[in-house]
Amino acid sequence: MARPTPSTRRPGWCCGGVTPEQQAAVEALVDERIRTRRPAAYLTGEAWLQGVPFFVDERVIVPRSLIAEPLADGTLDAWLPAETRRAFARKTRKGPRPARGRARARPRVRGSVLDLCTGNGSLAVLAALAWPEVGVDATDVSADALAVARRNVERHGLQDRIWLRQGDGLAAADGAYDLILCNPPYVNRDSMNQLPPEYRAEPALALDGGADGMDFVRRLIHDAPQHLTGHGMLVLEIGHEREHFEAAFPRLPAVWLSTSAGDEQVLLLTRESLAATGLQAGGPTPATRERAGARSERAS
Repeated sequence: MARPTPSTRRPGWCCGGVTPEQQAAVEALVDERIRTRRPAAYLTGEAWLQGVPFFVDERVIVPRSLIAEPLADGTLDAWLPAETRRAFARKTRKGPRPARGRARARPRVRGSVLDLCTGNGSLAVLAALAWPEVGVDATDVSADALAVARRNVERHGLQDRIWLRQGDGLAAADGAYDLILCNPPYVNRDSMNQLPPEYRAEPALALDGGADGMDFVRRLIHDAPQHLTGHGMLVLEIGHEREHFEAAFPRLPAVWLSTSAGDEQVLLLTRESLAATGLQAGGPTPATRERAGARSERAS
């Protein structure tokens, strides 16, 4: 079909059934995106992950976690032990969703998931949608992030299945979980200093993982076994930090999961493997080495 010309367009309409006002609004968004380098999701207030829409603004990073892929495609189900897999059965939800905005008592659930560092709540929502009989705790240190997550939980009518908790790391965890999902701050310091403007527009708290990117991960690996059931699992995203991860945890037997970005960005750890390694990171951290070097210089 030929592109409509000014003489063939309907009065008040632009090409493709778009009004001139709508076209002007789109062009203004494009211009702002080019001029400010702010992420498009911040300009539109929305981002999609695995076909599910989420509200976003500058209080949270744009939802893009690769954990969403093995969660949505059923890969994680295959790693669940038989007794846990029954609780995590994927079924079509029966009956109407609860009315939004009403207070609810915590219902009985057959399994439990923790979305640690939930941010906008996207992984918590995807987990609740994937496993209708599972309860999900979503925690974050940022009250601002949890406000955004609450909006998304309510948007998808999941207030009866997702509980938001504020706290640093696992401090906000409520007991032990069958599955912990975590997309933590893992960007190393050198990479932080080279981030393009789009990423610099996002909250540094959700990105900065310290000198080697493993500051938060070290605490998580140490504390996770206390918050996993006997057959529980931790699924962790570390981006491009596999080299730093393996340097920090050389004896930790991780299972690397395939994603659209490759096989080195998302890993799975069982409670058994975490406990068997003695919960110790391998070797000193960069900060520890710096302090040790300073002490050595003073001693000499």
